[in-house]
Amino acid sequence: MLAAAGVPHGLFPAALRLESLRYTFPFNPSLSSVWGVPHRRSVMQLAERMSRIGTESAFEVLVKARALEKEGKHVVHLEIGQPDFPTPPHVVEAGKRALDEGWTGYGPTAGFPEFRELIAGYVSRTRGIRVDADQVCVVPGGKPIMFFTMMAVLEPGDEVIYPNPGFPIYESVIDFLGARAVPMPLVEARGFSFDLDQFAARLSPRTKMVVLNSPANPTGGVIPRDDLARLAELLRDRDVLILSDEIYSRIYYGEAPQSITQFDGMLEKTIILDGFSKTYSMTGWRLGYGVMPRWLADAVNLLMVNSNSCTASFTQRAGLAALRGPQDAVDLMVAEFRRRRDAIVKGLNAIPGFRCAMPDGAFYAFPNVTATGMSSRDLADLLLNNAGVACLSGTAFGSYGDGYLRFSYAASLESIEEALQRIRTASERWVGAR
Repeated sequence: MLAAAGVPHGLFPAALRLESLRYTFPFNPSLSSVWGVPHRRSVMQLAERMSRIGTESAFEVLVKARALEKEGKHVVHLEIGQPDFPTPPHVVEAGKRALDEGWTGYGPTAGFPEFRELIAGYVSRTRGIRVDADQVCVVPGGKPIMFFTMMAVLEPGDEVIYPNPGFPIYESVIDFLGARAVPMPLVEARGFSFDLDQFAARLSPRTKMVVLNSPANPTGGVIPRDDLARLAELLRDRDVLILSDEIYSRIYYGEAPQSITQFDGMLEKTIILDGFSKTYSMTGWRLGYGVMPRWLADAVNLLMVNSNSCTASFTQRAGLAALRGPQDAVDLMVAEFRRRRDAIVKGLNAIPGFRCAMPDGAFYAFPNVTATGMSSRDLADLLLNNAGVACLSGTAFGSYGDGYLRFSYAASLESIEEALQRIRTASERWVGAR
């Protein structure tokens, strides 16, 4: 139905118009009368709420890049945010062994008890807090934690403060549920952290949730501990939940990122989102988890029953091996990301019109490109179509991303150097136009 309406399978544009989601069933003369009831052309359409759901532009850019490659053009892919390293061998072997041993049936909705105990211990140790297994919800990837927790607590009209530029699914789910998305600008001069005065001004009696992401996508910024302490002071006595997206918690290059849960009064009102996709290069395994107050965990498990039933059993066995086994693959991956980070930031800063801050975590460079005189979207299109470099416009992450581009350095150093050379060559277009 969607393809007939002009929407590619699996890809929803960032802002859907309801009119574009209608499908007209063709009139069939042979069915002009069935049991004496006249047959007429009918119109079906999706529910109104589908007009409020967004997408991840990275996949749209990937489709465009693949189309160019089919035409014979070589494209350097710096648009997709997934590690280009294999899943550690001992994790793969654990998954294979689980399949051979018959871990192919349904499991407990919340996750296997042994796995949840291990996750609770890992989170307690790495965050310096105390959580129990019954606070852990194992889900297929990280996004269900965003979706289910918001669905469980948000009413239409509730306000959610979220980082902008930020992961686009935050705003998408907020809008989809009929709540009000309140963007919180990230400030380049503060390492892409919040302006705390602006944050305080955005709090209102209708604020129901605050979303934090550190290290952050797309900026690579890490929220300083002092900022987290101040945020905790502002939120401690409010009836507000915090969704702390910590999916990049192991990918950092300086001081370890801190969790807001370490501050007094925060653990009982915070949802920690984490998983295995980034740390262990397991994006396709679909294995994530949330740690949250028990009353909310019960609601999330109920939503899991009604949607996925459970997370695949054999992937949970692989997750056990990931947490229990050697961590050297993670350390080697982060060391290589650091090498690439240094190279891409240095290279981008040498391009006319680009200014790139050094990211403290994740694997994204987020250069300011306002000095090129081009919009983010136009510049990203030019780099893809004319230079063969796939990246994302900062506007893919919200309105405050205008004037920036996102480059994923989850690509080989050779690919990064090639992309930098192509961008330098392309820069003649905007340098000559000024």
